[in-house]
Amino acid sequence: MTVHGGLLRMDTPGNAHIVDITAGVGSVVRTSGVDRGLACAFARGSTVAVTTMEFEPGGVRDLQGLLDRLVPAQGDYEHNRLNHETNSHAHMQAALIGPSETIPVVDGGLVLGTWQQIVLIDFDDRPRSRTVTVQVVS
Repeated sequence: MTVHGGLLRMDTPGNAHIVDITAGVGSVVRTSGVDRGLACAFARGSTVAVTTMEFEPGGVRDLQGLLDRLVPAQGDYEHNRLNHETNSHAHMQAALIGPSETIPVVDGGLVLGTWQQIVLIDFDDRPRSRTVTVQVVS
């Protein structure tokens, strides 16, 4: 087994901002030279997540609205009280989505649906610098 890797770095404004990282992950896959295998995109941090979705304005707003209804920013959260924080909701939203996605690689490319993109969601309540570790296994 061989593992190739790369990093994607970006600054985000937080507050459930969604970034399409498909091209970056695809670039790491192409650079790896892997014909068949798996690509894993993992976001570092406890208030950030990676998933797949149709990255278009309506879908973005719908997902942001759903997560805000499930875990609203305003609430009686132990994390906020105990740590003098304001981002407990961000930790919970990120935990619901998860920090990574694994996508098959076939013929040197990501196997994604026509309208399926890989996205990073930054849930924190302030701007952040984010890093996504991409590993391609063959």
